[in-house]
Amino acid sequence: MLEKIEIIKQRFDEVSDLIIQPDIISDQKRYILINKEYKDLKRILERGDIYKLLISNINEAQQIITDGSETEMVELAKSQLEEAKQKLPELEEEIKLLLVPKDPEDSKNVVVEVRAGTGGDEASIFAGDLYRMYTKYCESKGWKVDVVNFNEGTSGGFKEIIFEVSGTDVYGTMKFEAGVHRVQRVPQTETQGRVHTSAASVIVLPEAEEFDLELDMSEVRIERTTSTGPGGQSVNTTYSAIKLHHEPTGMIVSCQDQKSSHKNLEKALKVLRSRLYEMELAKKQAADSEKRKSMVSSGDRSAKIRTYNYPQGRVTDHRIGLTLYDLTNIINGDIQKVVDELMVVENTQKLKSDSDLI
Repeated sequence: MLEKIEIIKQRFDEVSDLIIQPDIISDQKRYILINKEYKDLKRILERGDIYKLLISNINEAQQIITDGSETEMVELAKSQLEEAKQKLPELEEEIKLLLVPKDPEDSKNVVVEVRAGTGGDEASIFAGDLYRMYTKYCESKGWKVDVVNFNEGTSGGFKEIIFEVSGTDVYGTMKFEAGVHRVQRVPQTETQGRVHTSAASVIVLPEAEEFDLELDMSEVRIERTTSTGPGGQSVNTTYSAIKLHHEPTGMIVSCQDQKSSHKNLEKALKVLRSRLYEMELAKKQAADSEKRKSMVSSGDRSAKIRTYNYPQGRVTDHRIGLTLYDLTNIINGDIQKVVDELMVVENTQKLKSDSDLI
């Protein structure tokens, strides 16, 4: 472990020198990558310094115990040795995880698309519940949520809602939410008290920067229309809503959330770029499926990942067989406990894959 930390230290010194070079600073793409590597390496070294201090304390305590000349010092050394040995394994595991190469997408912001599935009006209401759950979760993380477009359900909720989330390492967390979510409860419209099962799908796209994917605007047809739905006096009088048609793929992206046509266009282009970027990522993942194979973040949009059972107050994540009887808190945004369990499984898989490669 000490040898690995020393190698990291050498690379950190190189990166520290690179990050102040004028040619790096002037190259936005390279600077962002170098700056991220600098932060990641610094985090490892901070834990590495604590690890080295523990090793030093263990060696020092063992010397005092071996010497045995002062009874009081020996007793103190034994206490320090026990404490250091207890902390060491956990710290080693933490450093091992930090040393596993990270998915470069994990640090990105995301575009989330929540769509009502089977279940009619109840599915739309559930899609609205999921959106509310995510906004509360993002708020607890200090992340910013910005709505791109939405289509309201006839009895509440949303048939579809698209929103951006920006912050630190957003995709690395939100990617676990991608898939089909089911709800089992008695709908408001149900007169006989029967439990119905409805569903909504969640798509999580890593937000593509302009240098991640070069979008040929000659292949994009821009349609400007008046906004629909609730809003101010300008809603149906100004052509602020934007609809993008990507001719090569047939992909259509709409945005009418902002009063400004320019801002709607900017948002719609972000979504289009992110969708196209995800298509390219999917091709790369398919070409190297074994390397990217993961039980908890496969990217399969049709996979049923989680059930929210209201009669039993239960939430079950089917990917890892996790069941929590804490539905009220979870649907109110406390999903970190679920995310943590999913991360543990993914990190365990990464460590295993890493050791298998070695």
